[in-house]
Amino acid sequence: MNLVFQITLTMVAVTGLLTTVRLLRGPGVLSRIIALDILVTLIVAGAATGIAARRDVTALPVLVVLALLAFVGTVTAAHLVERREGMR
Repeated sequence: MNLVFQITLTMVAVTGLLTTVRLLRGPGVLSRIIALDILVTLIVAGAATGIAARRDVTALPVLVVLALLAFVGTVTAAHLVERREGMR
């Protein structure tokens, strides 16, 4: 089972690096917002994998709060960008 966790964490890390590149080089604000949302989701996925590997659920509420904050932040940023585009 450790091999599965290691493969999962490796895939999450590689995806995180690629997403960071997109975050830094993104062509627009929306692209960077989406990259930031994916990055937070990957952090949650990596932490959830670590929790599953250790079989310790004490950090689970932190993951739920982090996922909720990421969702609210992304929706708010998208709303602000849409509002700004509507003013032009």
